[in-house]
Amino acid sequence: MVRRPVAWVVAVILFAEALGIAALNWFMGVVVDRQDMSLAGLDPDRMSMSAKAGAVVFGLYFALCGLVALLVAVRNRPPAGLGRVLLISVAVVHALLGAVSWGLIGWRAFLFMVVVLALVVLLLMTYDRVDGAGAEADGGGEGGSGPASDSEPEPEPAAGAGAEAKGDTPPAGPFTPPAPTTP
Repeated sequence: MVRRPVAWVVAVILFAEALGIAALNWFMGVVVDRQDMSLAGLDPDRMSMSAKAGAVVFGLYFALCGLVALLVAVRNRPPAGLGRVLLISVAVVHALLGAVSWGLIGWRAFLFMVVVLALVVLLLMTYDRVDGAGAEADGGGEGGSGPASDSEPEPEPAAGAGAEAKGDTPPAGPFTPPAPTTP
């Protein structure tokens, strides 16, 4: 029920962050270029170009993560493969930025980073549940992945017909994957 709105919100926030981070880094590159000062003997042109390159790289990274969240919102399917890795990495980036922003910027920036982190984790966790013939197989509708559908057993054949046809063996229960053994 909250999967799609959370995915839309995460996509909008990540696109806004992409523009904000790119603009901030580009501005820092322009400021360093106009100052024409050296920092511990470093070339100002190289510092300016590296700040502008960082603007492009981080802007594209956040935009790509926003695109993954947008695709999750439009398709109503869980992120898979590289998209899931990108969303996990952007969650880690927001956790680290939140820790740094507490000391450098203040509690408001920390709060923003924690809220974005929580939204990304919520986006990842709402699609975490996958059952054998799950909602993803039948189109990913809202009703197919709720808690009621996970606990409903499949209909079993009649007591007399199913047991005699299979050689008096009881019907198999729902498949439960084994629990991981490594910590």
